[in-house]
Amino acid sequence: MSLIGLIARTREDVPCTVEINNTFEQLGAHLRFDNGVGVEPGDEVLVHGAPVSVPYGETATFERTATITRASALERAWTRATGDFEFMELCEFSFSEEAAL
Repeated sequence: MSLIGLIARTREDVPCTVEINNTFEQLGAHLRFDNGVGVEPGDEVLVHGAPVSVPYGETATFERTATITRASALERAWTRATGDFEFMELCEFSFSEEAAL
């Protein structure tokens, strides 16, 4: 692999479907790429289009276009090597018998 291949990032536009749930049972947003493409560690995804708001109790689906910026080989390796440490920052551990919030 050349030096350019180690540090170069590529972009691709893909069609996608955004599903937003705002109900008592579910609250969340899910993105599915319509052409079956996937993302890997270090990749960035930007969904284009106007912001949406789904009223409480409803579920909505939107057709959009997303730009995937693929991580370079170096960025992908770094993300895989350090990803576990960054995840641990999100966790809070307590070893006491009494929990305090």
